[in-house]
Amino acid sequence: MSDSRDGSSPVWLLVGLGNPGPTYAGHRHNIGYLVADELATRLGSGFRAHKSGRADVVEGRVGAPGTGGPRVVLARPRSYMNEVGGPVKALATAYKVPPERVVAIHDELDIAFDTMRVKLGGGDNGHNGLKSMRASLGTGDFHRVRVGIGRPPGRQEVADFVLSNYSSAERKVLPFVVDTAADAVECLVAEGLEKTQQRFNS
Repeated sequence: MSDSRDGSSPVWLLVGLGNPGPTYAGHRHNIGYLVADELATRLGSGFRAHKSGRADVVEGRVGAPGTGGPRVVLARPRSYMNEVGGPVKALATAYKVPPERVVAIHDELDIAFDTMRVKLGGGDNGHNGLKSMRASLGTGDFHRVRVGIGRPPGRQEVADFVLSNYSSAERKVLPFVVDTAADAVECLVAEGLEKTQQRFNS
C-alpha cells in the first residue's frame, strides 16, 4: 500500500510507543501500545508482522466501514523505546509518509493522569522514544498525542515511575483514558489538528 495506489487519500502512520514483551505490558510507559490496541480493534483487524521485521502493523481506514475515511497504518514497533526511531523511519519510507503525517502516541510526565494534549512538533522532554524518532526522521515536526501520566510521587525516580504499573485507582479509569486517546487520534486524522486540540486538549 503506497500513496500512489488510489491516488486520492494520503496515508497516516500512527505509532503507539512502548516496550515490547509481557514484562512491560502494564507500565505507564506503554500507554501508546494500549491506545494502538484499541485503534486496532476499531479498525477490525489484528496486528501482523511488517515485512521489515521491525514492527507489527494494521492497515485500514478511520471511520465507519465503507465511508472512505482517511487511510492509516497503525504500528507497534518491536524495538525498545530508545530505539524506536529506526522502525518508524523504515515504515515511513515504505508507506511514503512524510513526518507531518506521522503520529506518535506516548506517555507524558508533565500532564496529569486522565488528561491529554495533542500537538505538532516540539521538544522531546526527556522522552527516549520521541528522541529516537526525531533522530531517525531528521525532524521533530511530527504529531504527538500526549497521554498524561503525571509526575512521580515523593522522591521516586522518573525512570522507576514510568517503568512501573498504574495504581489500582488509576487502573479503574485507564480504559476511559485509552478510549479518549484513541478518539483523539481518529479526530486528528479525520478533522485536523485545530479541531482536535479544541476538543481534547485539557
